Amino acid sequence: MLSTTVIKKITRSSSSSSSSLHSLRCVQLIAISVLLYCSALGSLTQAQELHQPLNKMASSDNSYQVVQLPGPRTKLGEGPVWDIETQSLYYVDINTPAIHCYDYAENRTYSAKLEGANSISFIVLVAGQPEHFVVGENNRVTLIRWDGRSEESHHVRVLADLGSSQSHVRFNDGKVDPSGRLYAGTMQLETLGDLFAQKEGQFFRYANGTMLVQKKNVSISNGLTWDEPENPLRMYYIDSAALDVKAFDVDTNGDLKNETVFYDLRVNGSNPGYVPDGMTSDADGNLYIATWGGSKVMKVDKSTRQLLQEIKIPAQQVTSVAFGGPQMDELFVTTSSNGDKPAPAGELFKVTGLGVKGKPMHKMIL
Repeated sequence: MLSTTVIKKITRSSSSSSSSLHSLRCVQLIAISVLLYCSALGSLTQAQELHQPLNKMASSDNSYQVVQLPGPRTKLGEGPVWDIETQSLYYVDINTPAIHCYDYAENRTYSAKLEGANSISFIVLVAGQPEHFVVGENNRVTLIRWDGRSEESHHVRVLADLGSSQSHVRFNDGKVDPSGRLYAGTMQLETLGDLFAQKEGQFFRYANGTMLVQKKNVSISNGLTWDEPENPLRMYYIDSAALDVKAFDVDTNGDLKNETVFYDLRVNGSNPGYVPDGMTSDADGNLYIATWGGSKVMKVDKSTRQLLQEIKIPAQQVTSVAFGGPQMDELFVTTSSNGDKPAPAGELFKVTGLGVKGKPMHKMIL
C-alpha cells in the first residue's frame, strides 16, 4: 500500500514548477486512487478469510479438512477398524448397541444388531475368516459372523467370559497387536456410580480361551497402539482417569512390563478439562489421541513427547481414531452424543490433508 509520506514527497517534487500544477493534481489523484484501491483490496481479502469454510483448519505445517460421513448418529461411537481388503471401516455404537460398516466406495454405512448384547464395545478383524469378527460383548469376548450388509449379526461362539464375579463391569476398548494377539480392557458399568472414582476395571491379553490380567485397578480401560514398525514390542495404553498415556515393553509371550508415563495431558499439573479416550499411531510412530470433552484429536511426537498438532472436531466427545482410505492417509474419527449433545455429536468424521499415513490394522489369529 502507498503511505501518506509517499504522497507528500510526490507533492513537494511537483510544486517546484508552477507550470506543472496540472501534473501535480494528476499525480495526487492517482495516489489517492491507489490508496483507495489498496484499502478496498485489503477489505475484500479480510472478508474472504472470514468466509472460509469452518471445517478448513490450519496447523503449523499443513491444512486439513474435516468431513462428516453418512451413517447413523451414535450414542457412543467407538472402536474404528479399517479393513484394507474390503476398503471398509468397521466401528461400534456401545450403548445402542450396534456394529457398523462404512463402505468407502459406496460412501454408505450399514448397521447390524447382535441378539442378547447389552453393549458392544470393540470389534476386530479375524485372520483367514472373512465376515467373522471378534467383539467385546458385555463382559465377554465373542466371535460373530456378519456380511457387512444385513441388519442382524450372529454368534459363532464365546471365546472368553469373565463370569458372574465380574458382572459389574463391561469391556471397553480392544485391539490386536502386530503378532495377532488381542488386548482388551474393562470398566465399571456406567449405571453403578462415578467411573473416575472407581478402579474396578482391568486390562487383559487373550490367550486360548482365557483373559490374562496385564494391569489391575483401572478406571476406564481405553486407547492402545504399538510403536511399529520401529519397535512392535512397545505398547502405548490409556486409562482415561489417569490423564496420561502409559508405555509398556512387551515380552515374547505378550505380557507387559516396565510401565512408564509417556505423555501427561495435565496442564501445569491440573486437569485440562477433558480426558484421553481412543488412540492410534501413524507410520512414523506419532500418537493420535481422541479427547472426551476436548473437541479435538491430539497429535504427539513419538521422539520428543511434545504436542505437534490439535485436530479440531465439531463434536465435544471425541472417542476414537483410525487411519484408513485407499492410501491409508485419512483419519476416521468416532464421536458420542451421550448427554443429549447436539448434532453433529455422535457422527462419524473423516479428516484429510494431514500429510501423513497410517499403518494397516492387524487381524486376530485364532
